[in-house]
Amino acid sequence: MTTEVTDQNIQSLLAEGKPMVVDFWAPWCGPCKMQGPIIDEVANDYADRAIVGKLNVDDNPETCEQYGIMSIPTMLFFKNGELVNRHVGLCRKPELEAMIDGIL
Repeated sequence: MTTEVTDQNIQSLLAEGKPMVVDFWAPWCGPCKMQGPIIDEVANDYADRAIVGKLNVDDNPETCEQYGIMSIPTMLFFKNGELVNRHVGLCRKPELEAMIDGIL
């Protein structure tokens, strides 16, 4: 299950120290709608090893500004609370899994 990431909880999630992927998306974004089911599947597959979350860019402008989100979907990958990778655009499941495996 995906975790809802917000301006209010992102720092506490990062403080947990688990590997984390955050999908920056919006309900009006076509590619985001295609990415959503992939994120949901991966969240289930990696539930015991990583936090997989979604952040609605319309509702959370502070985090978007902090990480320079200019296009969506964008996925940020964190290890030990630090940003280590970024992917902009639609990402197929095998590619996403490979990037997550890289932070585990």
